[in-house]
Amino acid sequence: MSLVYEPSAAFSVAETEAVSFVSDLIRIRSVNTGDPDTIGDGEAIAAAYIRDRLNEVGLASDYVEPVSGRGNVICRIKGSNPNAPALILHAHLDVVPADDAEWSVPPFSGEIRDGMLYGRGAVDMKNMAGMMLAVARDLARERFVPERDIVFMWFSDEENGSVYGSQWLTEKEAHFFEGASEAISEVGGFSITLPNGKRAYPLATAEKGVARVKLTARGTAGHGALVNGDNAVTRLAEAVHRIGTHTFPIHRTPHLDAMLRGLEELLDTKFDDDKLDQQLGQFGFFASTIRASLRNTANPTMMNAGYKRNVIPSTAEAIIDGRVLPGLQDEFVREVEALVGPGIDIEWTFGWTIESRVDGPLMEKMSAAIRAEDPDGTVIPYLLPGGTDNKLLSKIGISGYGFVPMRVPADFDVWGLFHAVDERVPIAGLAFGVRVFLRLLKAC
Repeated sequence: MSLVYEPSAAFSVAETEAVSFVSDLIRIRSVNTGDPDTIGDGEAIAAAYIRDRLNEVGLASDYVEPVSGRGNVICRIKGSNPNAPALILHAHLDVVPADDAEWSVPPFSGEIRDGMLYGRGAVDMKNMAGMMLAVARDLARERFVPERDIVFMWFSDEENGSVYGSQWLTEKEAHFFEGASEAISEVGGFSITLPNGKRAYPLATAEKGVARVKLTARGTAGHGALVNGDNAVTRLAEAVHRIGTHTFPIHRTPHLDAMLRGLEELLDTKFDDDKLDQQLGQFGFFASTIRASLRNTANPTMMNAGYKRNVIPSTAEAIIDGRVLPGLQDEFVREVEALVGPGIDIEWTFGWTIESRVDGPLMEKMSAAIRAEDPDGTVIPYLLPGGTDNKLLSKIGISGYGFVPMRVPADFDVWGLFHAVDERVPIAGLAFGVRVFLRLLKAC
């Protein structure tokens, strides 16, 4: 099941393998629909593929399948210093569904066209899974011994809450994480080209927490032809409108400060909080990601009411997808409650935020590895508005970073390709990532 691919002569064995591995993994339909009745065996097949490729170069690994079809692989390369904390690299093997009719190439073909590798998972995140596999094999062939243990982990089920992936392993098989202090995974590390031509590589040092908000408005049921001053649908719609159009205040988290300082230095400019939303427009497709990291957000996503056109229902429900900055959950609750107003019940479900250092030895080594491959590139911290498996690892004390290093063309919107039609990645970007990871791990 190998891709027939002839890279340029400049590609190393590891770089060539990374392209082949990513393509092979894309062709394995490890689709996670979220429906337990449609698990299938794709994630298990992908995990077995990883295990077998590791075994080919003499790397032992553990295969864990909590339920049929959900496979996980763990491979630890021992370091020379048993007292040094281990470093984890992890990726998930499952992908969201794709509709073949919407794509210009079959989404599970792993096709290369015009220097781009296409397919579901090319960005999220079989790119990282394939690069990790190529890097692990290269270290094994060289018989390289790092100072600290390097643990490669490939998880299942991330696209449905990580129940049978990182959550299962951290709760049921915590020994795999023994001695680890830091972890590297999605989302970040790919380049953005700034207005002056310099390149920044945003590295996720924190993640927002999820706040699911269920609103239930109650009123008086009645006939649709009558005047009703106690209409649950109207009350709910007004609350949803207030939430959906509300702008939450900017909060200068340490991660936002670090990112803005980095951008100010690269652009020789200054940012003004009162004009920040407008100033961010210069960053094109990256602007929406930055804007989401400035403040708490709350977006209405679902509404449900009634059972017949001419019957005014006694209840109406809405779901709000909230995302909360670290340390601001209580403030978020107060603001949403004030927006909702009286006569509506609120049910809260919270996830958790994570924060890692915006400086320190690992950050310095990631920055050095990028600069070695791209002298005009600079790593800057940022806060990820979404969530990753790093959240589960943080619950057992492991600091997480989003770093999938790829240098991409100036007009290539990596963020816009997550879960998107025609998801793709430059093959040169995969090769770049392999080189950066090898430099990083050899420096650790």
